[in-house]
Amino acid sequence: MAKQKSNVVTEILKGTSQVFFMENPVTGILFFVAMAYASYVSGVWATTIGAAIGVVVATLTARLLDCDEKSVASGLFGFNGVLVGAALPTFIAASPQLWVYVVVGAAASTVITAAFSATLTAKWGIPGSTGPFVLTGWLMVAGAYSFGGLHVTGDAPKLATDYVQGFAPLPQPLELVQIFFRNIGQVYLLGDEISGAIILAGIFIASIPAGIAAAAGSLIAMVVSIAMGADPAIVSQGLYGFSPVLTALAVGVIFLKTSPKVVVYALLATVTTVFVQGALDVIVAPAGIPSFTAPYVLTMYLFIAPKKLLAPHPHQPVAGHMIGHEHAEAPLSTKAT
Repeated sequence: MAKQKSNVVTEILKGTSQVFFMENPVTGILFFVAMAYASYVSGVWATTIGAAIGVVVATLTARLLDCDEKSVASGLFGFNGVLVGAALPTFIAASPQLWVYVVVGAAASTVITAAFSATLTAKWGIPGSTGPFVLTGWLMVAGAYSFGGLHVTGDAPKLATDYVQGFAPLPQPLELVQIFFRNIGQVYLLGDEISGAIILAGIFIASIPAGIAAAAGSLIAMVVSIAMGADPAIVSQGLYGFSPVLTALAVGVIFLKTSPKVVVYALLATVTTVFVQGALDVIVAPAGIPSFTAPYVLTMYLFIAPKKLLAPHPHQPVAGHMIGHEHAEAPLSTKAT
């Protein structure tokens, strides 16, 4: 019995670390430390508590449903749950009903993760990643507007014409450092630079290449968003950087075999994610829901889907049978299909 409990704890910690694609319980502990530090500084513990509830519920749900044992042990059914648990208290005021909402959302994220695996991954070889979190989060936050026991917090929905345009003065060096680390912390919805530094340390402990990719993704996002004149207040909070951080990791290190060509490919994907972030922020704002990691998810899906088949269908009639993709040159390689 004691051994079983220890295994569950390890799975929970691995699930927490899998938000950044790491399968390392020590990294998972550091991620919880980062969340706890942000809660201590802000005096609001709901996010940390929700994250803990989310990963526990998601992991236990996977066990209860007899999901793939290897995936459960690796924490692959926990990371969407931990993000749902962190996100809902961030955007919905604390109440008894909220905690019921968190439990249901975390459990649902496990089922949705399995559904993504059975469709997106099984059919096209595209990892579900945080797609289940985005779908669950969108539905739960949007649904909260319908229930009197739940109160959605945050800024009022905006229209495209409400967004700030024009260039602002360059941030000071200290603020640039803060933005760099906040970009990383915001993956866990943490706007604290110290928390971001703790998370980056946790990534480096698990994988040096992954740590380098995360740091590069944050730097690229910061440079591009500032150079393009994005809203300084949003940039300063790290809200233009968290999805590019995940894209740099996913495309540059995790899902494609790292090579000079893949590094360039990941650079393009990371820059693209910054622009997709701006686009999706505008698109979802009128609905009163956050974009979450949707910019990363959309960009990663599109950049991972081609894999070796980087050729369009020919723009001409095809007689007999479908041709085109099967003879494409293979400039990229994958670690697994």
